[in-house]
Amino acid sequence: MKPFTALSLPNGAVIPNRLAKAAMEENMADKDHAPSAELIRLYRAWADGGVGLMITGNVMIDHRAMTGPGGVVLESEQFGERFEQWSQTARAQGAQIWMQINHPGRQMPAAMGQETIAPSPVPMDLGNFSKQFSAPREMTEADIADVRQRFVRTAQLAERFGFTGVQLHAAHGYLISQFLSPITNRRTDRWGGSLENRARLLVDIVKEVRQAVGKGFAVAVKLNSADFQKGGFSSDDAKKVVSMLNPMGVDLIELSGGSYEAPAMHGQTRDGRTLAREAYFLEFAKDIATVARMPIMVTGGIRRYQVVEQVLSSGIDMAGMGTALAINPRLPEAWASDTSATPLLRAITWKNKVLSSIAYMAMVKYQLRRLSQGKHTRPDVAPALALLIQQLETKVKNWQYRRRMDKPRNA
Repeated sequence: MKPFTALSLPNGAVIPNRLAKAAMEENMADKDHAPSAELIRLYRAWADGGVGLMITGNVMIDHRAMTGPGGVVLESEQFGERFEQWSQTARAQGAQIWMQINHPGRQMPAAMGQETIAPSPVPMDLGNFSKQFSAPREMTEADIADVRQRFVRTAQLAERFGFTGVQLHAAHGYLISQFLSPITNRRTDRWGGSLENRARLLVDIVKEVRQAVGKGFAVAVKLNSADFQKGGFSSDDAKKVVSMLNPMGVDLIELSGGSYEAPAMHGQTRDGRTLAREAYFLEFAKDIATVARMPIMVTGGIRRYQVVEQVLSSGIDMAGMGTALAINPRLPEAWASDTSATPLLRAITWKNKVLSSIAYMAMVKYQLRRLSQGKHTRPDVAPALALLIQQLETKVKNWQYRRRMDKPRNA
């Protein structure tokens, strides 16, 4: 299958090509946690660049539970006009726009000053960086019911405000992923123990979202191909979860991998079966795809046209790109006439994997910030400089977030 061939989804919707902008954490909300003018300008760049599908950076289902400051939150109709402007801008050239919806669970920075919840009270293990995250409280049945309802409500609002689908984030160590992993889920009730129990939250949310939105509205899932942690969620577990989702009307599954503790999604942790440099989850995805009855998308390190062709020729339906499109938002357009175009960030040679992962994210956000301001990207930015800028910005935004949280909320 060629990269510029359309993809028909199980619900009948059509994605105009096989190139997707995978989710990146933009942290460009305005003071109301709604889409800012800068965020909308960023999506205009991707829309104009010819990508077939855009998956937003994670949109939070609860303003009390954030992956970081500056995140977009959708839990009411209050700022619907701004969300409509976001979706209309992204759809202007015919692309699909899916809202990735998420809850961080224990992966919420302690600096944000909020209580952290998780399936079990298992603290983050990041060595010297562990104190940046508070130990979580074990979720009650009421907490779980609230989270389920919030995922459904946000999906309904996304449809109302013009998005063409949602992606439920069940990867990268966030809340649903925490339920799936036996490392972070040590419960002994119906939400823990067997894989069927650990997958119950994901299955229930998929079922409830699918019932709450229209047939033509896409419901997708982002799933780890593996956690890359001993005793964690394995590729065999992923195959079983995909089998559970087969009869549930899921339109696409994106396969990635890792978490904050094992940041495989940045290429820092790789299994011997994966490709050395690009598409480092492809071998896992090919295996998992053998049981899937819905389209499969793979994300992780793709930046060359030839690798996209390799992904698609291996039976995978879509190629998701993050960093490549942060560097060059017009990459699909470029590939239509020049398949040699290859966006690449400056290499990070630091030995500390956690710090390297944080710097990598800072370098990507540096590019996104420039695009949102209408500027050219700078892929050669020094990792230390990007990290310093990101840390300063995060410190200010954390202070602003805590200040807002201390005030009465009218939403």
